[in-house]
Amino acid sequence: MVLIGVAVVMVGFFIRLNPLLVVTIAGIVTGFLAHQSLYNILTQFGTAFETNRYMAIFIATLPIIGLLERFGLREQAERLIAKIRAATTGRILILYMLLRELTAALGITAIGGAAQTVRPLIAPMAEGAAEARIGHMDEDTRQEIRAHSAASDNIGLFFGEDIFIAVGAVLLMKGFFDQNHIHATPIDMGLWAIPTALAVFILHSIRLILFDKKLARKFASNIDQTSSTVHGKEVEL
Repeated sequence: MVLIGVAVVMVGFFIRLNPLLVVTIAGIVTGFLAHQSLYNILTQFGTAFETNRYMAIFIATLPIIGLLERFGLREQAERLIAKIRAATTGRILILYMLLRELTAALGITAIGGAAQTVRPLIAPMAEGAAEARIGHMDEDTRQEIRAHSAASDNIGLFFGEDIFIAVGAVLLMKGFFDQNHIHATPIDMGLWAIPTALAVFILHSIRLILFDKKLARKFASNIDQTSSTVHGKEVEL
């Protein structure tokens, strides 16, 4: 019955309610099902907020990112990457995913993120690389590129951080195994996470390469027109 709180989270996210409201309601429902008083539930909310008050640092970065975008950070990132002929959307995201996975494996999880890195830098670079090759894009294609950018960040972080033995997820699994009298050390779990991380990196890299080919097929006429224009300029010179 206590796990009904998980169902509340799933339903709330499915109908696209405010995530903070969904998690709060799920916590209250879980507390009542566990026969906790309202006072105890609110006390645990307060304790969790105080324990995780470092989140205020993350909140403080949002105005900074907003100012950087206001003064053209996204546009500069697009122009910079458009000058690199070998750059493609897939290659950029593969490189970022590799960097994200390696740093997460070393315990450096704050180096990236959807708000502070993907939105202002990685997604514009991926879009700029696509525009340099295929020209004008429709809004659906832009949104798809942004989705792949966010996915590369999530995949790199999620599977990379399990290699780091001091991450919360590994310690949580360690505690669960100990409660069930299963012998497993954090080092063993970290080592077994490496093959999974490698496999996921290879699989998602293939997806990104196929995404490049999908864009090339979808905008083949734009690519031919761009190549003809460039060739014409070279002839005139």
